[in-house]
Amino acid sequence: MSGFELIRRIFGNEHGERRAVPRSGVPKEAHILVVDDSPTIRAVLGKMLTQDGHVVFKAADGESAIELARSELPDLIFLDIVMPGMNGFAVLRALRREALTHDIPIVMISGNLQATEQFYVQRFGADDFMKKPFGRGEVFARLQHLTQSGRLVVRPRESVPVAAAEPALSADEQAAIPDIAMPDPQDLVPPPDETT
Repeated sequence: MSGFELIRRIFGNEHGERRAVPRSGVPKEAHILVVDDSPTIRAVLGKMLTQDGHVVFKAADGESAIELARSELPDLIFLDIVMPGMNGFAVLRALRREALTHDIPIVMISGNLQATEQFYVQRFGADDFMKKPFGRGEVFARLQHLTQSGRLVVRPRESVPVAAAEPALSADEQAAIPDIAMPDPQDLVPPPDETT
C-alpha cells in the first residue's frame, strides 16, 4: 500500500473524499455569524461552513458582530475571544443581555492559552469553546454537539439574507483558502493584564 493510499484510508473514506460523508443530524442552511479580527480565520471558517450548505455572515470586530447579530438573528455564532477594541467576552455579555440575541448559541474560539483558561474560569454563558488551530472535523463536531443538545435549531426564513459583511470571493480565491485555521501570531502573545 502506497503512502498516499494509507493517508487516504486514515483520513478519507472508500469514495475518496471525506467531505462526501453527510453530516448526520446537523441541519442545513443554518445562518451562522463568524466573528474574528483575522481575515484568514473568517475565510477558512466561512469556506468550511458554506461548503456544508450554511449561510455565513462575517464580522471583523465586536461592534459589527453585535449589529449583525441584531439584524440577521443568526442560528449560531462563532466568536473569537482576543480582538482589538471590544473583545469576545464583552460581545458575549452584550449579546446575552439583549432579548433578541439572548438565546443564540455561541461558540468561543481562541488560539491564546491564557484566553482559553480565562474562558473556563469566567464562563459568561457561551455554549462551547473551540481552540485554534482547528480543522473541519472540529467545527462540525461543535455543530453536531449543539444540534444534539437542542441548542442549534435552524429557524425557517422567508427571504434570502441581505447582509453582506465582506465581498464575495472568486473561485480561485475560494480554492486558495486552506482547510485548517491557524491562530494569528498576535493570538499567541498573552494579552495585557486587564484587572480592573
